[in-house]
Amino acid sequence: MMETTNQKLELFKRYITDMGKNGVAIAFSGGVDSSTLAAISHMFLGEKAVAIIAQSPIHSSEELQHAKKIAADIGIKLYITQTNELSNPNFTSNPENRCYYCKQELLTSIKHLAYSLNLRVVFEGTNYSDLNSHRPGFKAVQETLNVISPWVVNKFSKDEIRQLAKQLNLSFYDKPALACLASRVVFNQKITIDVLDRIEHAESAVKTISGAKQVRVRDHDGLARIEISKTEFSLLCNIAVWNKISEALLKLGFTYVTLDLHGYQSGSMLKTLKE
Repeated sequence: MMETTNQKLELFKRYITDMGKNGVAIAFSGGVDSSTLAAISHMFLGEKAVAIIAQSPIHSSEELQHAKKIAADIGIKLYITQTNELSNPNFTSNPENRCYYCKQELLTSIKHLAYSLNLRVVFEGTNYSDLNSHRPGFKAVQETLNVISPWVVNKFSKDEIRQLAKQLNLSFYDKPALACLASRVVFNQKITIDVLDRIEHAESAVKTISGAKQVRVRDHDGLARIEISKTEFSLLCNIAVWNKISEALLKLGFTYVTLDLHGYQSGSMLKTLKE
């Protein structure tokens, strides 16, 4: 597997060098995919590669700080653009294809900043594995001129990207998956700043009280459904921890506080949709 990845890396190097020869902006989130893409782009293109991250109500302040640190560790120059998805009723109504409208706004904002820096190409971090899951946002990627998905073009899976990041001694290779705060809200429940703030503070409370790293607090119209990695379940097997988490989330305005025994599942809100 490693030999195959090494061979693919050589092809990937040529691809990045060719497509980014006149400069490139990486749509950066601080997640493993975009961070590894930024690291490799910086490695092969140097100052011709920059990273651009969005500051938005749908992203936690904690994730932004982590992303800044990762960019600094990589050595790539980081720019911040402002997005406001909450001004778009197509997004706030929270339909099944909510991510399409989110990605549209993100790419428009990133391209605007990139063009102001005389960069005409944007790399974004969708990986080849993502194409097998519910990804309405990728439609926006495909529709947007001069936005490229190098991991997809070169058929790198999520596992291969993590393996590559580890091979390159990148500290974030095992970082838990990221998703915006809106992904915690049950479909068709309106997304508001108050709902997002409640979710952000709830997840922070669960992490602080339990010590768990992979945490989601899904908001089902006031019912908090806590998901954590099954490998971390033992952290919650304590009545005192339960009581502290329950008290904290009830104070934030949740009516009920529950623990999902299935554990963390990416995209679990899709189960609420009718076929």
